Amino acid sequence: MPPRSRPHPAPDGRDRGANPTRSAGPQETGPEGGRDLLGQPRGLLTLSGLEVWERFSFLGMQAILVLFFSATTADGGLGMEPGAAASVAAGYSTLVYLLSVAGGWIADRMLGSYRSVLYGGFLIACGHYAMAVPVPAFTWIGLGLISAGTGMLKPNVAAMVGKLYSATDERRDAGFSLYYMSINVGAFLGPIITGLLGEDIDWHWGFSAAAVGMTLGIIQYIAGRRNLAGRKEGAEFPLPPAAMRRAVWLIVGGVLAVAAVCVALSLAGALTLSGFVDALTYVSMAAPIVYFTVLWRSPRVTREERGRLRPFLVLWLASVAFNFVLFQSYTVLVLLTDQHVNTSVFGYHVPSSWISSALGAVSVLSAPFIAGAWQRMGPRQPHASNKLALGVLLGGLGFLVLVPTLLGTSGTGWEISLVWIVLAVLFIGVGDVLLESTGLSATSKLAPAAFSSQALALWFLSLALATGIQAQTVKFYGQISASLYFTLNGAVAVVVALAVFAVAPWLRRTMHPVH
Repeated sequence: MPPRSRPHPAPDGRDRGANPTRSAGPQETGPEGGRDLLGQPRGLLTLSGLEVWERFSFLGMQAILVLFFSATTADGGLGMEPGAAASVAAGYSTLVYLLSVAGGWIADRMLGSYRSVLYGGFLIACGHYAMAVPVPAFTWIGLGLISAGTGMLKPNVAAMVGKLYSATDERRDAGFSLYYMSINVGAFLGPIITGLLGEDIDWHWGFSAAAVGMTLGIIQYIAGRRNLAGRKEGAEFPLPPAAMRRAVWLIVGGVLAVAAVCVALSLAGALTLSGFVDALTYVSMAAPIVYFTVLWRSPRVTREERGRLRPFLVLWLASVAFNFVLFQSYTVLVLLTDQHVNTSVFGYHVPSSWISSALGAVSVLSAPFIAGAWQRMGPRQPHASNKLALGVLLGGLGFLVLVPTLLGTSGTGWEISLVWIVLAVLFIGVGDVLLESTGLSATSKLAPAAFSSQALALWFLSLALATGIQAQTVKFYGQISASLYFTLNGAVAVVVALAVFAVAPWLRRTMHPVH
Protein backbone atom coordinates (compact mmCIF):
# COMPACT_ATOMS: atom_id res chain seq x y z
CA MET A 1 0.00 0.00 0.00
CA PRO A 2 1.48 3.39 -0.96
CA PRO A 3 2.40 5.73 1.89
CA ARG A 4 -0.04 8.46 2.79
CA SER A 5 0.55 12.18 2.64
CA ARG A 6 -1.64 12.75 5.68
CA PRO A 7 -0.04 12.69 9.13
CA HIS A 8 -2.50 10.35 10.86
CA PRO A 9 -2.03 6.57 11.09
CA ALA A 10 -2.66 4.29 8.15
CA PRO A 11 -5.48 1.71 8.32
CA ASP A 12 -3.07 -0.96 9.48
CA GLY A 13 -2.48 0.95 12.69
CA ARG A 14 1.10 2.19 12.06
CA ASP A 15 2.17 5.12 14.20
CA ARG A 16 2.73 8.57 12.77
CA GLY A 17 5.84 8.66 10.67
CA ALA A 18 6.31 4.88 10.67
CA ASN A 19 8.10 3.39 7.70
CA PRO A 20 5.31 1.75 5.66
CA THR A 21 7.58 -1.02 4.43
CA ARG A 22 8.44 -2.31 7.87
CA SER A 23 6.45 -4.63 10.08
CA ALA A 24 4.48 -2.78 12.71
CA GLY A 25 5.06 -5.29 15.44
CA PRO A 26 5.53 -4.34 19.06
CA GLN A 27 9.03 -3.05 18.37
CA GLU A 28 7.66 -0.31 16.13
CA THR A 29 4.19 0.42 17.44
CA GLY A 30 4.89 1.47 20.94
CA PRO A 31 5.37 -1.18 23.63
CA GLU A 32 8.62 -0.46 25.36
CA GLY A 33 11.13 -3.23 24.77
CA GLY A 34 8.45 -5.37 23.12
CA ARG A 35 9.61 -8.69 21.69
CA ASP A 36 7.93 -11.38 19.69
CA LEU A 37 6.61 -14.42 21.56
CA LEU A 38 6.45 -17.67 19.57
CA GLY A 39 6.49 -15.69 16.35
CA GLN A 40 3.72 -13.28 17.36
CA PRO A 41 3.78 -9.83 19.04
CA ARG A 42 3.81 -10.07 22.83
CA GLY A 43 0.79 -7.78 23.07
CA LEU A 44 -1.28 -10.54 21.46
CA LEU A 45 -0.95 -12.54 24.69
CA THR A 46 -2.29 -9.67 26.82
CA LEU A 47 -5.26 -9.00 24.55
CA SER A 48 -5.99 -12.69 24.12
CA GLY A 49 -5.89 -13.18 27.88
CA LEU A 50 -8.45 -10.43 28.33
CA GLU A 51 -10.72 -12.07 25.76
CA VAL A 52 -10.47 -15.43 27.54
CA TRP A 53 -12.05 -13.93 30.65
CA GLU A 54 -14.45 -11.59 28.84
CA ARG A 55 -15.87 -14.51 26.81
CA PHE A 56 -15.82 -16.71 29.93
CA SER A 57 -18.13 -14.22 31.60
CA PHE A 58 -20.23 -13.20 28.60
CA LEU A 59 -20.87 -16.60 27.03
CA GLY A 60 -20.94 -18.36 30.38
CA MET A 61 -23.78 -16.09 31.40
CA GLN A 62 -25.46 -16.31 27.98
CA ALA A 63 -25.36 -20.13 28.04
CA ILE A 64 -27.70 -20.20 31.04
CA LEU A 65 -29.62 -17.00 30.26
CA VAL A 66 -32.27 -18.58 28.02
CA LEU A 67 -32.70 -21.44 30.53
CA PHE A 68 -33.02 -18.91 33.37
CA PHE A 69 -35.65 -16.98 31.40
CA SER A 70 -37.65 -20.14 30.59
CA ALA A 71 -37.35 -21.83 34.01
CA THR A 72 -40.42 -21.63 36.23
CA THR A 73 -40.48 -19.17 39.09
CA ALA A 74 -40.52 -22.17 41.45
CA ASP A 75 -37.16 -23.16 39.97
CA GLY A 76 -35.78 -19.63 40.36
CA GLY A 77 -36.38 -18.55 36.74
CA LEU A 78 -38.59 -15.91 35.13
CA GLY A 79 -41.23 -18.32 33.75
CA MET A 80 -41.15 -17.27 30.07
CA GLU A 81 -42.30 -19.47 27.17
CA PRO A 82 -39.30 -21.03 25.33
CA GLY A 83 -39.82 -19.01 22.15
CA ALA A 84 -40.22 -15.77 24.09
CA ALA A 85 -37.15 -16.60 26.21
CA ALA A 86 -35.06 -17.16 23.09
CA SER A 87 -36.37 -13.92 21.58
CA VAL A 88 -35.49 -11.84 24.66
CA ALA A 89 -32.02 -13.45 24.89
CA ALA A 90 -31.46 -12.60 21.21
CA GLY A 91 -32.69 -9.06 21.82
CA TYR A 92 -30.11 -8.66 24.58
CA SER A 93 -27.36 -9.77 22.17
CA THR A 94 -28.67 -7.28 19.62
CA LEU A 95 -28.34 -4.45 22.15
CA VAL A 96 -24.77 -5.52 22.98
CA TYR A 97 -23.60 -5.29 19.40
CA LEU A 98 -25.56 -2.13 18.61
CA LEU A 99 -23.73 -0.38 21.43
CA SER A 100 -20.39 -1.41 19.90
CA VAL A 101 -20.84 1.50 17.47
CA ALA A 102 -20.92 3.93 20.38
CA GLY A 103 -17.93 2.14 21.89
CA GLY A 104 -15.93 2.52 18.69
CA TRP A 105 -16.80 6.22 18.41
CA ILE A 106 -15.85 6.88 22.04
CA ALA A 107 -12.46 5.23 21.44
CA ASP A 108 -11.76 7.11 18.20
CA ARG A 109 -12.93 10.52 19.41
CA MET A 110 -12.69 10.59 23.23
CA LEU A 111 -10.83 7.94 25.22
CA GLY A 112 -8.60 5.94 22.91
CA SER A 113 -8.71 2.15 22.61
CA TYR A 114 -6.81 1.26 25.80
CA ARG A 115 -8.99 3.24 28.19
CA SER A 116 -12.21 2.32 26.37
CA VAL A 117 -11.42 -1.36 26.86
CA LEU A 118 -10.52 -0.79 30.52
CA TYR A 119 -13.70 1.14 31.36
CA GLY A 120 -15.79 -1.32 29.37
CA GLY A 121 -14.37 -4.17 31.42
CA PHE A 122 -15.35 -2.41 34.65
CA LEU A 123 -18.94 -1.95 33.41
CA ILE A 124 -19.16 -5.63 32.42
CA ALA A 125 -17.93 -6.77 35.84
CA CYS A 126 -20.43 -4.50 37.59
CA GLY A 127 -23.23 -5.90 35.41
CA HIS A 128 -22.41 -9.50 36.28
CA TYR A 129 -22.22 -8.65 39.99
CA ALA A 130 -25.67 -7.05 39.67
CA MET A 131 -27.07 -10.22 38.05
CA ALA A 132 -25.72 -12.23 40.98
CA VAL A 133 -28.34 -10.52 43.16
CA PRO A 134 -31.51 -12.71 43.17
CA VAL A 135 -33.90 -9.84 42.45
CA PRO A 136 -35.54 -9.54 38.96
CA ALA A 137 -34.86 -5.79 38.73
CA PHE A 138 -31.13 -6.39 39.18
CA THR A 139 -31.22 -8.85 36.28
CA TRP A 140 -32.29 -6.10 33.88
CA ILE A 141 -29.89 -3.56 35.41
CA GLY A 142 -27.06 -6.06 35.04
CA LEU A 143 -27.90 -6.83 31.41
CA GLY A 144 -27.88 -3.09 30.67
CA LEU A 145 -24.44 -2.60 32.24
CA ILE A 146 -23.03 -5.65 30.44
CA SER A 147 -24.42 -4.39 27.14
CA ALA A 148 -22.78 -0.97 27.57
CA GLY A 149 -19.47 -2.43 28.73
CA THR A 150 -19.26 -5.03 25.98
CA GLY A 151 -20.06 -2.35 23.42
CA MET A 152 -17.00 -0.42 24.59
CA LEU A 153 -14.71 -3.43 24.93
CA LYS A 154 -15.32 -5.72 21.95
CA PRO A 155 -14.56 -3.52 18.90
CA ASN A 156 -11.62 -1.84 20.58
CA VAL A 157 -9.83 -5.04 21.62
CA ALA A 158 -10.00 -6.23 18.02
CA ALA A 159 -8.71 -2.85 16.82
CA MET A 160 -5.78 -3.10 19.25
CA VAL A 161 -4.90 -6.53 17.88
CA GLY A 162 -4.83 -5.05 14.37
CA LYS A 163 -2.37 -2.36 15.52
CA LEU A 164 0.18 -5.05 16.40
CA TYR A 165 0.73 -5.81 12.69
CA SER A 166 1.33 -4.01 9.44
CA ALA A 167 -1.18 -4.60 6.65
CA THR A 168 1.38 -6.69 4.73
CA ASP A 169 2.50 -8.80 7.71
CA GLU A 170 1.83 -12.45 6.77
CA ARG A 171 1.51 -13.31 10.48
CA ARG A 172 -1.65 -11.23 10.68
CA ASP A 173 -4.31 -13.84 9.78
CA ALA A 174 -2.55 -16.43 11.94
CA GLY A 175 -2.43 -13.93 14.80
CA PHE A 176 -6.15 -13.25 14.51
CA SER A 177 -6.80 -17.01 14.42
CA LEU A 178 -4.84 -17.38 17.68
CA TYR A 179 -6.69 -14.39 19.12
CA TYR A 180 -9.98 -15.97 18.16
CA MET A 181 -8.83 -19.25 19.70
CA SER A 182 -8.40 -17.42 23.01
CA ILE A 183 -11.95 -16.13 22.70
CA ASN A 184 -13.12 -19.71 22.43
CA VAL A 185 -11.04 -20.87 25.39
CA GLY A 186 -13.29 -18.59 27.43
CA ALA A 187 -16.32 -19.76 25.45
CA PHE A 188 -15.41 -23.35 26.38
CA LEU A 189 -14.71 -22.81 30.08
CA GLY A 190 -17.50 -20.31 30.84
CA PRO A 191 -20.57 -22.50 30.14
CA ILE A 192 -19.00 -25.45 32.00
CA ILE A 193 -18.63 -23.47 35.22
CA THR A 194 -21.80 -21.40 34.97
CA GLY A 195 -23.80 -24.41 33.75
CA LEU A 196 -22.79 -26.53 36.73
CA LEU A 197 -23.48 -23.74 39.19
CA GLY A 198 -26.57 -22.33 37.49
CA GLU A 199 -28.43 -25.52 36.55
CA ASP A 200 -27.41 -27.69 39.53
CA ILE A 201 -27.29 -25.12 42.38
CA ASP A 202 -28.76 -21.69 41.64
CA TRP A 203 -28.88 -19.47 38.56
CA HIS A 204 -27.35 -16.55 40.44
CA TRP A 205 -24.35 -18.63 41.48
CA GLY A 206 -23.67 -19.03 37.75
CA PHE A 207 -23.92 -15.27 37.26
CA SER A 208 -21.50 -14.80 40.18
CA ALA A 209 -18.91 -16.99 38.46
CA ALA A 210 -19.18 -14.77 35.38
CA ALA A 211 -18.52 -11.72 37.57
CA VAL A 212 -15.36 -13.24 39.04
CA GLY A 213 -14.11 -14.17 35.58
CA MET A 214 -14.43 -10.62 34.25
CA THR A 215 -12.64 -9.27 37.32
CA LEU A 216 -9.68 -11.56 36.59
CA GLY A 217 -9.69 -10.34 32.98
CA ILE A 218 -9.35 -6.72 34.06
CA ILE A 219 -6.45 -7.55 36.37
CA GLN A 220 -4.41 -9.35 33.69
CA TYR A 221 -5.15 -6.60 31.14
CA ILE A 222 -3.71 -3.92 33.44
CA ALA A 223 -0.73 -6.14 34.31
CA GLY A 224 0.18 -6.65 30.63
CA ARG A 225 -0.46 -3.11 29.40
CA ARG A 226 3.22 -2.40 28.65
CA ASN A 227 3.06 -4.74 25.63
CA LEU A 228 0.16 -2.95 23.93
CA ALA A 229 0.65 -0.75 20.89
CA GLY A 230 -0.39 2.87 21.41
CA ARG A 231 -1.54 2.42 25.01
CA LYS A 232 -0.15 5.86 25.99
CA GLU A 233 -2.05 7.59 23.20
CA GLY A 234 -5.55 8.97 23.59
CA ALA A 235 -8.11 9.15 20.81
CA GLU A 236 -6.57 9.15 17.33
CA PHE A 237 -8.90 11.96 16.18
CA PRO A 238 -9.95 13.65 19.45
CA LEU A 239 -12.74 16.17 19.69
CA PRO A 240 -11.82 19.78 20.57
CA PRO A 241 -12.19 20.50 24.32
CA ALA A 242 -15.52 22.31 23.99
CA ALA A 243 -16.97 19.58 21.79
CA MET A 244 -15.61 16.97 24.19
CA ARG A 245 -17.49 18.54 27.11
CA ARG A 246 -20.69 18.70 25.07
CA ALA A 247 -20.28 15.06 24.05
CA VAL A 248 -19.89 13.97 27.67
CA TRP A 249 -23.03 15.81 28.73
CA LEU A 250 -24.97 14.49 25.72
CA ILE A 251 -23.94 10.90 26.48
CA VAL A 252 -24.80 11.13 30.18
CA GLY A 253 -28.02 13.02 29.51
CA GLY A 254 -29.02 10.67 26.71
CA VAL A 255 -28.53 7.57 28.85
CA LEU A 256 -30.55 9.04 31.72
CA ALA A 257 -33.30 10.23 29.36
CA VAL A 258 -33.63 6.84 27.63
CA ALA A 259 -33.71 5.06 31.00
CA ALA A 260 -36.37 7.44 32.31
CA VAL A 261 -38.54 7.02 29.20
CA CYS A 262 -38.27 3.22 29.34
CA VAL A 263 -39.23 3.15 33.03
CA ALA A 264 -42.15 5.52 32.47
CA LEU A 265 -43.47 3.55 29.48
CA SER A 266 -43.10 0.29 31.39
CA LEU A 267 -45.02 1.61 34.38
CA ALA A 268 -47.74 2.86 32.02
CA GLY A 269 -47.94 -0.57 30.36
CA ALA A 270 -46.95 0.88 26.97
CA LEU A 271 -43.58 -0.88 26.78
CA THR A 272 -43.37 -4.66 26.98
CA LEU A 273 -40.37 -6.94 26.63
CA SER A 274 -41.67 -8.07 23.25
CA GLY A 275 -42.10 -4.48 22.10
CA PHE A 276 -38.60 -3.56 23.27
CA VAL A 277 -37.12 -6.53 21.37
CA ASP A 278 -39.06 -5.50 18.24
CA ALA A 279 -37.68 -1.96 18.55
CA LEU A 280 -34.12 -3.33 18.80
CA THR A 281 -34.68 -5.30 15.61
CA TYR A 282 -35.73 -2.15 13.74
CA VAL A 283 -32.70 -0.28 15.06
CA SER A 284 -30.39 -3.15 14.08
CA MET A 285 -31.69 -2.84 10.51
CA ALA A 286 -31.41 0.94 10.33
CA ALA A 287 -28.04 1.39 12.08
CA PRO A 288 -25.85 -0.34 9.44
CA ILE A 289 -27.47 1.64 6.63
CA VAL A 290 -26.81 4.90 8.47
CA TYR A 291 -23.26 3.95 9.38
CA PHE A 292 -22.23 2.77 5.92
CA THR A 293 -23.63 6.06 4.57
CA VAL A 294 -21.58 8.05 7.11
CA LEU A 295 -18.39 6.23 6.10
CA TRP A 296 -19.11 6.62 2.41
CA ARG A 297 -19.71 10.38 2.64
CA SER A 298 -17.13 11.30 5.25
CA PRO A 299 -14.46 13.76 4.03
CA ARG A 300 -11.97 11.88 6.24
CA VAL A 301 -12.27 8.80 3.99
CA THR A 302 -10.03 8.85 0.91
CA ARG A 303 -11.08 7.65 -2.52
CA GLU A 304 -8.94 4.54 -2.12
CA GLU A 305 -10.48 3.75 1.26
CA ARG A 306 -13.97 4.33 -0.12
CA GLY A 307 -13.31 1.80 -2.87
CA ARG A 308 -12.55 -0.85 -0.25
CA LEU A 309 -15.96 -0.33 1.40
CA ARG A 310 -17.70 -2.18 -1.47
CA PRO A 311 -16.02 -5.55 -0.88
CA PHE A 312 -16.26 -4.96 2.86
CA LEU A 313 -20.05 -4.77 2.48
CA VAL A 314 -20.05 -8.24 0.89
CA LEU A 315 -18.02 -9.68 3.77
CA TRP A 316 -20.32 -7.89 6.21
CA LEU A 317 -23.45 -9.47 4.72
CA ALA A 318 -21.79 -12.89 4.84
CA SER A 319 -21.13 -12.32 8.54
CA VAL A 320 -24.84 -11.56 9.07
CA ALA A 321 -25.79 -14.88 7.46
CA PHE A 322 -23.33 -16.91 9.52
CA ASN A 323 -24.06 -15.27 12.87
CA PHE A 324 -27.77 -15.72 12.25
CA VAL A 325 -26.99 -19.44 12.64
CA LEU A 326 -24.22 -19.17 15.23
CA PHE A 327 -26.17 -17.24 17.87
CA GLN A 328 -29.00 -19.75 17.73
CA SER A 329 -26.47 -22.21 19.15
CA TYR A 330 -26.87 -20.29 22.43
CA THR A 331 -30.67 -20.25 22.30
CA VAL A 332 -32.47 -22.70 20.00
CA LEU A 333 -29.84 -25.46 20.16
CA VAL A 334 -29.73 -25.19 23.96
CA LEU A 335 -33.53 -25.41 24.14
CA LEU A 336 -33.59 -28.32 21.66
CA THR A 337 -31.01 -30.15 23.76
CA ASP A 338 -32.82 -29.39 27.00
CA GLN A 339 -36.21 -30.58 25.72
CA HIS A 340 -35.50 -33.34 23.20
CA VAL A 341 -32.03 -34.83 23.75
CA ASN A 342 -30.97 -37.48 26.24
CA THR A 343 -27.83 -35.88 27.66
CA SER A 344 -26.84 -38.78 29.90
CA VAL A 345 -23.25 -39.79 29.18
CA PHE A 346 -21.99 -42.88 31.06
CA GLY A 347 -24.71 -42.31 33.64
CA TYR A 348 -23.94 -38.61 34.17
CA HIS A 349 -26.52 -36.00 33.19
CA VAL A 350 -24.69 -33.33 31.20
CA PRO A 351 -26.12 -29.80 31.65
CA SER A 352 -27.84 -28.60 28.48
CA SER A 353 -25.87 -25.35 28.60
CA TRP A 354 -22.70 -27.34 27.92
CA ILE A 355 -23.65 -27.32 24.24
CA SER A 356 -22.31 -23.77 24.24
CA SER A 357 -19.11 -25.08 25.84
CA ALA A 358 -18.78 -27.76 23.15
CA LEU A 359 -18.96 -25.02 20.52
CA GLY A 360 -16.06 -23.25 22.20
CA ALA A 361 -14.11 -26.52 22.46
CA VAL A 362 -14.41 -27.17 18.73
CA SER A 363 -13.18 -23.66 17.98
CA VAL A 364 -10.27 -23.97 20.42
CA LEU A 365 -9.14 -27.30 18.99
CA SER A 366 -9.48 -26.28 15.35
CA ALA A 367 -7.99 -22.76 15.58
CA PRO A 368 -4.32 -23.85 16.02
CA PHE A 369 -4.56 -26.14 13.00
CA ILE A 370 -6.15 -23.40 10.91
CA ALA A 371 -3.62 -20.79 12.06
CA GLY A 372 -0.73 -23.20 11.45
CA ALA A 373 -2.01 -23.98 7.97
CA TRP A 374 -2.16 -20.28 7.06
CA GLN A 375 1.36 -19.69 8.41
CA ARG A 376 2.81 -22.67 6.52
CA MET A 377 1.08 -21.70 3.28
CA GLY A 378 2.15 -18.05 3.54
CA PRO A 379 1.33 -16.27 0.26
CA ARG A 380 -0.23 -19.49 -1.13
CA GLN A 381 -3.08 -19.51 1.40
CA PRO A 382 -6.67 -19.03 0.11
CA HIS A 383 -7.91 -15.50 -0.33
CA ALA A 384 -9.72 -14.04 2.69
CA SER A 385 -13.07 -14.04 0.85
CA ASN A 386 -12.85 -17.80 0.22
CA LYS A 387 -11.94 -18.51 3.86
CA LEU A 388 -14.91 -16.46 4.97
CA ALA A 389 -17.31 -18.07 2.46
CA LEU A 390 -16.25 -21.54 3.63
CA GLY A 391 -17.03 -20.53 7.20
CA VAL A 392 -20.55 -19.42 6.23
CA LEU A 393 -21.09 -22.66 4.30
CA LEU A 394 -20.08 -24.78 7.31
CA GLY A 395 -22.45 -22.78 9.52
CA GLY A 396 -25.38 -23.52 7.23
CA LEU A 397 -24.47 -27.20 7.02
CA GLY A 398 -24.40 -27.28 10.82
CA PHE A 399 -28.16 -26.69 10.84
CA LEU A 400 -28.93 -28.78 7.76
CA VAL A 401 -27.20 -31.84 9.22
CA LEU A 402 -29.93 -31.94 11.90
CA VAL A 403 -32.78 -32.10 9.39
CA PRO A 404 -32.74 -35.86 8.58
CA THR A 405 -33.08 -36.86 12.24
CA LEU A 406 -35.79 -34.23 12.86
CA LEU A 407 -38.06 -35.34 10.00
CA GLY A 408 -41.36 -36.62 11.28
CA THR A 409 -40.90 -35.39 14.85
CA SER A 410 -43.89 -33.70 16.48
CA GLY A 411 -45.45 -33.20 19.86
CA THR A 412 -43.48 -33.15 23.10
CA GLY A 413 -42.28 -36.70 23.78
CA TRP A 414 -39.73 -37.26 21.03
CA GLU A 415 -35.95 -37.47 21.41
CA ILE A 416 -32.91 -37.40 19.13
CA SER A 417 -29.40 -38.63 19.76
CA LEU A 418 -26.81 -36.33 21.28
CA VAL A 419 -24.52 -37.33 18.40
CA TRP A 420 -26.49 -35.15 15.99
CA ILE A 421 -26.10 -32.10 18.21
CA VAL A 422 -22.35 -32.73 18.49
CA LEU A 423 -22.08 -33.01 14.70
CA ALA A 424 -23.94 -29.72 14.24
CA VAL A 425 -21.66 -28.03 16.76
CA LEU A 426 -18.60 -29.41 14.93
CA PHE A 427 -19.61 -27.76 11.65
CA ILE A 428 -20.60 -24.47 13.27
CA GLY A 429 -17.49 -24.27 15.49
CA VAL A 430 -15.01 -24.70 12.63
CA GLY A 431 -17.00 -22.25 10.52
CA ASP A 432 -16.89 -19.78 13.39
CA VAL A 433 -13.07 -19.76 13.46
CA LEU A 434 -12.83 -19.40 9.68
CA LEU A 435 -15.30 -16.54 9.46
CA GLU A 436 -14.60 -14.46 12.54
CA SER A 437 -10.80 -14.60 12.51
CA THR A 438 -10.72 -13.81 8.79
CA GLY A 439 -13.42 -11.16 9.08
CA LEU A 440 -11.75 -9.33 11.96
CA SER A 441 -8.39 -9.41 10.20
CA ALA A 442 -9.84 -8.15 6.91
CA THR A 443 -11.84 -5.42 8.63
CA SER A 444 -8.79 -4.08 10.46
CA LYS A 445 -7.03 -3.77 7.08
CA LEU A 446 -9.95 -2.40 5.06
CA ALA A 447 -10.91 0.15 7.73
CA PRO A 448 -10.52 3.85 6.84
CA ALA A 449 -7.81 5.40 9.02
CA ALA A 450 -10.17 7.90 10.61
CA PHE A 451 -12.58 5.12 11.61
CA SER A 452 -10.24 2.33 12.74
CA SER A 453 -12.17 1.39 15.89
CA GLN A 454 -15.54 2.35 14.45
CA ALA A 455 -15.00 0.04 11.46
CA LEU A 456 -14.60 -2.85 13.90
CA ALA A 457 -17.79 -1.64 15.56
CA LEU A 458 -19.45 -1.71 12.13
CA TRP A 459 -18.32 -5.33 11.76
CA PHE A 460 -20.05 -6.07 15.07
CA LEU A 461 -23.19 -4.44 13.69
CA SER A 462 -23.42 -7.50 11.45
CA LEU A 463 -23.82 -9.49 14.66
CA ALA A 464 -26.43 -6.99 15.85
CA LEU A 465 -28.45 -7.40 12.65
CA ALA A 466 -28.10 -11.19 12.80
CA THR A 467 -29.37 -11.33 16.38
CA GLY A 468 -32.03 -8.71 15.64
CA ILE A 469 -33.47 -10.86 12.85
CA GLN A 470 -33.04 -13.93 15.02
CA ALA A 471 -35.05 -12.30 17.81
CA GLN A 472 -38.03 -12.41 15.44
CA THR A 473 -37.46 -15.79 13.75
CA VAL A 474 -36.91 -17.74 16.98
CA LYS A 475 -40.52 -16.97 17.86
CA PHE A 476 -41.41 -19.64 15.29
CA TYR A 477 -39.39 -22.27 17.15
CA GLY A 478 -41.96 -24.70 18.50
CA GLN A 479 -44.68 -23.19 16.28
CA ILE A 480 -43.55 -24.96 13.07
CA SER A 481 -41.95 -28.38 12.69
CA ALA A 482 -38.34 -28.60 13.88
CA SER A 483 -37.20 -30.04 10.53
CA LEU A 484 -38.68 -27.10 8.60
CA TYR A 485 -37.25 -24.59 11.08
CA PHE A 486 -33.68 -25.86 10.76
CA THR A 487 -33.98 -26.32 6.98
CA LEU A 488 -34.99 -22.70 6.40
CA ASN A 489 -32.34 -21.28 8.71
CA GLY A 490 -29.49 -23.43 7.37
CA ALA A 491 -30.45 -22.83 3.73
CA VAL A 492 -30.05 -19.06 4.12
CA ALA A 493 -26.40 -19.43 5.14
CA VAL A 494 -25.62 -21.94 2.37
CA VAL A 495 -27.08 -19.67 -0.33
CA VAL A 496 -25.09 -16.66 0.92
CA ALA A 497 -21.88 -18.72 1.03
CA LEU A 498 -22.34 -19.83 -2.58
CA ALA A 499 -22.93 -16.20 -3.60
CA VAL A 500 -19.64 -15.11 -1.97
CA PHE A 501 -17.76 -17.91 -3.72
CA ALA A 502 -19.30 -16.70 -7.00
CA VAL A 503 -18.02 -13.11 -6.59
CA ALA A 504 -14.61 -14.17 -5.24
CA PRO A 505 -12.68 -13.02 -8.38
CA TRP A 506 -14.09 -9.49 -7.99
CA LEU A 507 -13.31 -9.52 -4.25
CA ARG A 508 -9.67 -10.50 -4.92
CA ARG A 509 -9.32 -7.49 -7.26
CA THR A 510 -10.92 -4.94 -4.95
CA MET A 511 -9.79 -5.95 -1.44
CA HIS A 512 -6.16 -4.72 -1.63
CA PRO A 513 -4.20 -4.94 0.70
CA VAL A 514 -6.17 -7.99 1.95
CA HIS A 515 -4.85 -11.28 0.56
